[in-house]
Amino acid sequence: MEITCAPPFEPPRMYPGVYRRRTIDAELDQILAQLPAIVIEGPKGVGKTLTAEQRAGSVIRLDDRAQCEMVQAHPASALRGARPVLLDEWQRVPEIWDVVRRAVDADGRANQFLLTGSAAPLRPPTHSGAGRIVPVRMWPMTLAERGIEAPTVSLADLLTHGRTTPISGSTAISVSDYTREIMASGFPGMRSLSGRALRAQLDGYLAAIVDRDIPEFGRVVRQPQTLRRWLKAYAAATSTTASLETIRDAATGGEGEKPARSTSIQYREILERLWIIDDVPAWLPSRNSMTSLLQAPKHQFADPALAARLLGATEASLLDGRIVTRVFERPGTDPAKPRDGAMLGRLFESLVTLDLRVYAQASEASVRHLRSFNGRHEIDLIVERADQRVLAVEVKLSASVTDDDVKHLHWLQREIGDDLIDAIIITTGPYAYRRADGVGVVPAALLGP
Repeated sequence: MEITCAPPFEPPRMYPGVYRRRTIDAELDQILAQLPAIVIEGPKGVGKTLTAEQRAGSVIRLDDRAQCEMVQAHPASALRGARPVLLDEWQRVPEIWDVVRRAVDADGRANQFLLTGSAAPLRPPTHSGAGRIVPVRMWPMTLAERGIEAPTVSLADLLTHGRTTPISGSTAISVSDYTREIMASGFPGMRSLSGRALRAQLDGYLAAIVDRDIPEFGRVVRQPQTLRRWLKAYAAATSTTASLETIRDAATGGEGEKPARSTSIQYREILERLWIIDDVPAWLPSRNSMTSLLQAPKHQFADPALAARLLGATEASLLDGRIVTRVFERPGTDPAKPRDGAMLGRLFESLVTLDLRVYAQASEASVRHLRSFNGRHEIDLIVERADQRVLAVEVKLSASVTDDDVKHLHWLQREIGDDLIDAIIITTGPYAYRRADGVGVVPAALLGP
């Protein structure tokens, strides 16, 4: 069964008014100035359509039944509009991919086609589109895009100039404010919501995943409550490297049988295709002698608000430490001795990860994490340039930074030398500065692209 023309669940559109440019807009402008076609990918409600509409000459909405059925019957009809043509939710008619590819082969002029997709189709196009249709990933809104503070530290500058980059600035944004932003979500259409309305919208988003999105992939969810428990267990593993087997065990929760291993694998694959879960891969250096690094990914949802809602968190319960989860992060950990951990720190790391991914993509870099098999060394996030030089990032839910907090950064400096461009700690504190040892201290609200 393939995704159909049935109207999908959609979160509310971005609040009305003047369009506010996001980090991705500059990327799209640069790419479309020279290339004929791009596809903007990301979860539902992230703002793909509204962003694409800012530069579209005509729009074909494939989540509209009439337009979808027209294009299914006559795929070439989708190419007749004014350029660039926006093909919204293209995965509902996967044949359109090859139609666009052939059109680009026939006429390679720039700025002809925009595609958006909230899911990767199970039945792939006959051709990958490599060299013709360029993918651009879109995430929920960063702290800078939400407008809570004016950034004073640029990730692009850190990646370009390293330790010579000045770091300064101050902010009044506090731990309470960051907690509020975790709960408020970076989905544009939810930014105007609060309280019960926001909780209801997040619940509706999650319910649609179980009741509609996964069935559209041809997977019958025979026990929805089992999938919901698995999602909750995955949320509890946010910002950890817990194994999928550990998550599957945690999904039992004393409320019933745990999902079959094959079922859990299917859940994960489809949720990845929907860009709902968005794990951070491990960093595996290729030009130095570092060995024994863990290859497991670090688990993240597309938006930390989804994880928080699955766990039943509130601002108050996060701030007072009542939301505590048990996950086994290290291979070989004794199951009889779980490691407890307050959830706010993990969700704050998830929020920072979201920001770094957006800013790193703008600089043509990628985000990874580092952890040794024995757990002796761990660095929360690694931003890697195309030349394999890296910026190391630790995330700390605190205003203060001690020598103990930077020990893994100094260890990495000793291991890889000049391949380490710079090292920073992202905090909830008020000031951005450089320590005497050269490590940068940057409040999350002051970091920008």
